[in-house]
Amino acid sequence: MSVQSDSDKRKQISVRGIIAVENVAEVKKSFNRHIHYTLVKDRNVATPRDYYFALAHTVRDHLVFRWIRTQQHYYEKDPKRVYYLSLEYYMGRSLQNTMINLGIQGTVDEALYQLGLDIEELEELEEDAGLGNGGLGRLAACFLDSMATLGLAAYGYDIKLYSGTLQAASTFI
Repeated sequence: MSVQSDSDKRKQISVRGIIAVENVAEVKKSFNRHIHYTLVKDRNVATPRDYYFALAHTVRDHLVFRWIRTQQHYYEKDPKRVYYLSLEYYMGRSLQNTMINLGIQGTVDEALYQLGLDIEELEELEEDAGLGNGGLGRLAACFLDSMATLGLAAYGYDIKLYSGTLQAASTFI
């Protein structure tokens, strides 16, 4: 019997193979799973807002997979990191942008169409994630987006002025 090191044991815990770019059938399955098991609804009582949340959770599944894979890469390679401090971030709406960045918008659009839902109507239900009043907050959000596009290991932090403390609102890239 061989004894495994902690490092070998950790390598067995991986996200590889859990989720990949899905086809339309898989997106529909994931969407329905979130309607039923995350939101505990069925088609008879689900509202457009429920459909929006099921869509958001479906997209989040893809995002979490990529985030974990990125964190595993950072752990293994230990790259230099950028820590960006701003008073505020004005992120705006993110659902559509996230689907585009993940390369799944067309697949999700087709899946929702087959389910009789309009993706544009659901995207309109997303509230604007305005975490400030624009200007420098929007610029800070653009800097984070640029760092993500360049593949830099970067985290964004903001300062909560009302409490006077630094909040680690880590934005993963």
